[in-house]
Amino acid sequence: MTSTVPAGGDVRTIAPGEIVLGLQGTVDYEIEWNRATVDALVTQFAISESEVDADAPIVDERSLLVSLLGFLATGEGGERHAASSDIVEQFASRFPRAVTLGGTSVRAALLLRALGIPSLLHLVSTDDNVRRLLPADCAAITSATEDTLDPHLIIQFRPGDGARVGAADLIATEANRVIIANDPPAENLVLSAELGERVSAARVFLVSGFNTIRDPAVLVARLDEVRAVCTQIRRGGWVVYEDAGFHTPDHQPAVSDALGPACDVFSLNEDELQSRLGRRFDLHDAAAAAQAVQELRAQVPDPVLVVHTRYWTIVLTTPARRGALDRVASAADAGNAAAGGRYAFGDDVTAQDILTIAAGPRQAASVPFARDIERILGGLGRCMPGFDIDAAHPTTIGLGDTFIGGLIGSLAKDDALPARQEA
Repeated sequence: MTSTVPAGGDVRTIAPGEIVLGLQGTVDYEIEWNRATVDALVTQFAISESEVDADAPIVDERSLLVSLLGFLATGEGGERHAASSDIVEQFASRFPRAVTLGGTSVRAALLLRALGIPSLLHLVSTDDNVRRLLPADCAAITSATEDTLDPHLIIQFRPGDGARVGAADLIATEANRVIIANDPPAENLVLSAELGERVSAARVFLVSGFNTIRDPAVLVARLDEVRAVCTQIRRGGWVVYEDAGFHTPDHQPAVSDALGPACDVFSLNEDELQSRLGRRFDLHDAAAAAQAVQELRAQVPDPVLVVHTRYWTIVLTTPARRGALDRVASAADAGNAAAGGRYAFGDDVTAQDILTIAAGPRQAASVPFARDIERILGGLGRCMPGFDIDAAHPTTIGLGDTFIGGLIGSLAKDDALPARQEA
């Protein structure tokens, strides 16, 4: 079991533009669970227990709530497509909300900023919210030619949050979040003409944001374009892919087939892994977790795999990339500490908060789990137990984004040669 240190320390050698974070950001409407409001809506919409289904198509407010209750019932998180942004606006108006900036690349950039590490964002949409909320020292390029607003609704629930549906009380046992959106600029994912040149000077290029694309022809075109951009990264640079909840699940394997050979690190969380495999497994069962990551390894044979969860993070490589294992494991543990910091402190997390968490205890049940996983995976795998964090009001939004920001910040601290380029 590897013990590592989070991103931070001397990062003065990282120049602006040496971390490029793509491919799109979002304007988020963040709402917290309010049982009284939800129970009233269940009654108003006459929702029955038999209808509750996380996979229900979201065509109006009622079906949005049916889907949301499905997530609550299982404690899982995920992302879903809505038929229009008006549905998002209508549902969000029923709750107090915070308007924030999100998307994997943006939240990763904000984490890096807290660590004192500069980065360059690639965006596909902009409006007054972006101009108001994006810090002036967060550099960005964009393919947007006009202002648009298509908000992403993010609902977070915490242990004990619930709803009454018929005779059933649905109660969350784990903290999690659900994202619902209709975002045409993200669905089209048009690339800026500047992106290739910017990536050619980068130490790390983050690829994310393919999950909202719905048109197969658009998907193929953008994958071809991004693969070409990946080839332009400077020697010694890292290409990191972060997966997400696909609005069209059939696109998930197509993206990994196309981008796997172009990437050095392929990262995803437990919900995305289980969606990919088409089954759930016990996150505390080392044998089941090892089988799951080995199945993913067979499906995505090229890059170093990173699977991050609330309990542990597994890094799995191949014999050809064995030299990258410890480096990526160290970076992944930096991501663990960063995500732990956001979980505990939300948007206010500081570099010192992250260092404090990194120096703290690990989750007791995850320590023997990590030993068992490493024994099963042999010399090609590492497992880092999650940090033991007691947060009275945990933040569940943006944890994966913050994780990848911490991982990238660690990788960018030197020009360690990716195994893809060594082979």
